[in-house]
Amino acid sequence: MEQYAIKGGSPLVGEVEIGGAKNAALPILAAALMSDETVYIDNVPEVSDIEILLDGMKNIGVSVKKKGRHFVTINGGNVTSIEAIDDNLKKIRGSYYLVGALLGKYKEAVVTLPGGCDIGFRAIDQHIKGFKALGADIRIESGVIKAYAKKLVGSHIYMDVVSVGATINVMMASVLAEGTTIIDNAAKEPHVVDLANFLNSMGANIKGAGTDVIRIKGVERLHGTEYTIIPDQIEAGTFMFAAAITKGDVMVKNVIPKHLESISAKLLEIGCEVEEADDCVRVVASKPLKPTHVKTLPYPGFPTDMQPQITVALALSQGISIVTETLFENRFKYVDELTRMGGNIKVEGNTAIIEGVEKFSGAGITAPDLRAGAALVMAALAADGFSTVDDIKYIRRGYEDFHIKLQGLGAQIALVDSERELRKFKMKIG
Repeated sequence: MEQYAIKGGSPLVGEVEIGGAKNAALPILAAALMSDETVYIDNVPEVSDIEILLDGMKNIGVSVKKKGRHFVTINGGNVTSIEAIDDNLKKIRGSYYLVGALLGKYKEAVVTLPGGCDIGFRAIDQHIKGFKALGADIRIESGVIKAYAKKLVGSHIYMDVVSVGATINVMMASVLAEGTTIIDNAAKEPHVVDLANFLNSMGANIKGAGTDVIRIKGVERLHGTEYTIIPDQIEAGTFMFAAAITKGDVMVKNVIPKHLESISAKLLEIGCEVEEADDCVRVVASKPLKPTHVKTLPYPGFPTDMQPQITVALALSQGISIVTETLFENRFKYVDELTRMGGNIKVEGNTAIIEGVEKFSGAGITAPDLRAGAALVMAALAADGFSTVDDIKYIRRGYEDFHIKLQGLGAQIALVDSERELRKFKMKIG
């Protein structure tokens, strides 16, 4: 089984290039099938979630061609089935975007219920509420979502909770509906805005994305387009916190600093230097880290996907910090692994009380999910001695060339798949 072998104790120093946003790419790729013309999409990250979605789209007749590592062309003119039922699609949360895309275009969709990381219950009730408001009949049978409508008609939809997935799915379903749809209490995340911009470039009429009220005037058809996906806010934030955790100096390139404001603010609070330019952010951690309090919130608040990374940093700070998770109830599953490395963290319900320690010690640890897996790699890079990180399949769901990018910053990390390779790594590093 593949794992990361890591020798910690060295600061990360240098420059790292951020790839396309996975959370934007998933709905954009799904939405591309809504045109019968060819769509050209650049800056697509090469991660396992994307590969699974593209394979699922191919299985229903969508023409998908990779023109280089990060460039994909999609043509939905010859879709042969509205049934995207695939065991692999169960593994990713983004599979449910095929419901909005297929329902919007064909007024019918049958899609495998999604999975993804086990970080807590993620209901799809707001998706269903939105689809029904547009006139669709929705049933869930044997792990499959079945949606059908004679026609879709615009409606005023108030989201009971801010939901990125539901906002995106309803937006896709409504762009080809009759009349005007208003999504109230909509999610404002950068990838919601990116999808709206993408759909508009295909001929949709969407206004207000990035605010809590989105207005969509239905159009008759969508045409082909060329589009470049935004940089990944969470990958960027992960490397920014990697600098803090390892007492390093990292220039994070190809980013949109505006998307990183809540992350930059917390790094400043805990004692890091943060310098912003047009498309890059530099983080320097030359002083001892200070404690702080953090609460995860929908954008523009502090992202839940950055909660494990900041927790690792605060576990190495001088004092007591409190991290409150408001979105997912299982997001502290990694704390046991961090405790085994010497962290002093107590979890009470949705709150972690963290008493900072001077250092971690290397250990054999296991990634419980995507973001926590990346955070545990950061912890191992800061620890004394050797560590191994198992179940790196989770990390590969959302980070392209993770260990290679870390190596470029001076990390002593290797991908190994046997005891022999692990021994060779230890002998080489010393």
